[in-house]
Amino acid sequence: METREAGSVRPGGRTAKVRAAVLAAAQEELMEHGYPGLNLDKVATRAGVGRTTVYRRWGNPCGLLIDVLAELSDQWVRFEDTGSLEGDLRALSDSLLEGLSQPKVWAVFESTIAAATSDEIAARDLRSYYDRQIATGSLAVDRAVARGELPDGTDGPAIIETVAAPFYYRLLVRREPLDPALAVRAAAIALAAARAGAFTPA
Repeated sequence: METREAGSVRPGGRTAKVRAAVLAAAQEELMEHGYPGLNLDKVATRAGVGRTTVYRRWGNPCGLLIDVLAELSDQWVRFEDTGSLEGDLRALSDSLLEGLSQPKVWAVFESTIAAATSDEIAARDLRSYYDRQIATGSLAVDRAVARGELPDGTDGPAIIETVAAPFYYRLLVRREPLDPALAVRAAAIALAAARAGAFTPA
């Protein structure tokens, strides 16, 4: 099975500068042309690096796209320990609002989702990305259970998905901008449902 190990290890020094330049160039290309127009030769030219370097490290546009997605998420997705589930979910919701409202960030997410509809490897990588994100976010639920806020057996990943889902529905289905009220509502609904036992086994 094809893998994308290249691009998954984050180097230092000059190599880190090359990676940063390529990822920034890829974001600009996605903003201007979308995923169908993401061309590694053009990315290399825009980044001012050799095309061989880009092909050797990322292999193809989809591999580069996933690396851009991971880098952006590290910058703006916040999984905070505020001391309460309410605070943790609100921090997550606010970070989703902040990040997905940025045109460059959403261009990358939209392109990744589009790629995943027709590319099996892109779909696998996108699932893997979200699995990691949801697993990290669900640690907030584990802490809430340990504090006695929620009962044992509460489905942490389902709560995190409930917070995030309204953002993607608004952007992908309704094609409308995000607003602060959505962030408040998404966190509040997930919290209320969790407290009501909606995420515990029947």
